[in-house]
Amino acid sequence: MTQRAAPAPVPRWVGQLMHEIDALDFGEGFARMTDDTEMFFGTAHVIGAEAIKAFFVKIDEPLHIDHTVLECWDAPGGVLFLRGEATMAKKTDPDTTARAPFMHLYRLDDSGRIRTIHITAGPLHTDAVM
Repeated sequence: MTQRAAPAPVPRWVGQLMHEIDALDFGEGFARMTDDTEMFFGTAHVIGAEAIKAFFVKIDEPLHIDHTVLECWDAPGGVLFLRGEATMAKKTDPDTTARAPFMHLYRLDDSGRIRTIHITAGPLHTDAVM
């Protein structure tokens, strides 16, 4: 019988990771990354936990962001899929918000550390927040 992805509860570390991205205060969630972790965010390819942190600071610092995970799917071989939504607003205009759907695909090593993250976000009406 072929194993398939199945709905799963959102792991605590994923919630922590989302919170750290929103707060730009990195800790336990980002501790699952290594110097070799690769992130593919749209067309960006970023390698290493510190570079990934810097990437999020660069794109998120001017914004208030709240990531909400709507679905989590666990697949064989250390693969985790997330579907969610990010609500964001410029810090200079907090009453004008935009929402962007997102998908994250995580590939984990045998110890649960993040090998790769693939992120897609949008569509987004970027004029509201960019």
